[in-house]
Order: sequence, then structure tokens, then C-alpha cells
Amino acid sequence: MCRNIRTLFNFDPPATEEEVRAAALQYVRKVTGFTAPSKANEEAFHRAVEEIAFASQRLLDALVTQAEPKNREVEAERARARSAKRFGTAER
Repeated sequence: MCRNIRTLFNFDPPATEEEVRAAALQYVRKVTGFTAPSKANEEAFHRAVEEIAFASQRLLDALVTQAEPKNREVEAERARARSAKRFGTAER
């Protein structure tokens, strides 16, 4: 799937409306292949983003877990370490 779509569940503080919408936008872009839709497809594109954002927020609100909430800074550092290892930019 798309690497730009980030995990939004079980963070403290919870994912914001903007983060959920950004993930929905990335999903619609990936599925359609459009970065920006043409005028003819604009309404359908934006409607899909809103519907997916709504469904995603409902899902996030309904999920439960016993796990401790994740820390955004720790997760970001882990992602940077994975990226450095993957792309060979780790300091030696």
C-alpha cells in the first residue's frame, strides 16, 4: 500500500481530524492514481475523501486495545532508524 498512510490507532494524544483526513486523501490518491483530480472528477474525488475520512474516524473510535498508547516521538525515531537502515544513510 502507500507508505505515506501512517498508523493512526492507539496514540496518545489520539489522531487528529486533520491526520485522519490526510490519510484518507492519500488513500484516494493511491486508488485513483490522481494527485489532483480533473474538474470532471473533482466532486467524486472530494466526496470519496470525506466518506473515507468519516469511515476511518468511526473505525478508530470503535477499536479497543489493552496495549499502552504509543508515543509519537518514539515511533518517529523508530521510523527514522528503519529508513536509515533501508536507504543506507545510517551514521557509521
